[in-house]
Amino acid sequence: MSEVVRIPTFEGEETFPAYVARPSGTAKAAIIVIQEIFGVNPGIRTKAEHWASLGYLAVAPQVFWRQEEDIDLDSDVPEQFQQAIDYMMKHDFDAGIRDVEATIRWIRRHEGVEKVGLVGYCMGGKIAYQTATRTDIDASVGYYGVGIADMLNESHAIARPLLLHVPMADGFVPAEQQRAMHEGLDSNPHVTLHDYAGLDHGFAAEHGLRRDEEGARLADGRTEAFFAEHLA
Repeated sequence: MSEVVRIPTFEGEETFPAYVARPSGTAKAAIIVIQEIFGVNPGIRTKAEHWASLGYLAVAPQVFWRQEEDIDLDSDVPEQFQQAIDYMMKHDFDAGIRDVEATIRWIRRHEGVEKVGLVGYCMGGKIAYQTATRTDIDASVGYYGVGIADMLNESHAIARPLLLHVPMADGFVPAEQQRAMHEGLDSNPHVTLHDYAGLDHGFAAEHGLRRDEEGARLADGRTEAFFAEHLA
């Protein structure tokens, strides 16, 4: 069962929309699904529904709600791709991480699910890293996260498991940033990085030209095993 709910902000003064996919029985844990820059589009909803099919409560908040609600963009349409970039450039990431905290709190208090993980893509991969350093999330996964190399000074705060999928041909995360991520994170016992030779940004998208089927299946299998281990 899926629906759109409204979650109170951390301060409790407003609410923001989130797509919720529920398992058929009692949820064994919850997974927050953080969008790419294209909104909670069909691809993100498909990912949420997949987690629900595996027995998790899946919650996909609309990250850009302060700018506009119900954004649904196609990465294969150049004009919509640029529109998505514009949304990201205007996004307040500090306010956004408070929305993640609010979502964690809503899941635990309103839904009664204690164990919570988070998976994010692109911009959402950056948010996954921030979630690992700034919240009490139980486990986090980031796919092709942007800007992580600029936040390595926060890595000391990572106290729960974090998995990062790093495509080595990522046009948005150049090789020097990937090296910095390894240098800054490989020694952290809570962090695992997987490199994907020859793959580019967006290789695990559910729909569109960016998807690499073999790479997506490999990364998604690793993510499922990671959550099964750490959210049990």
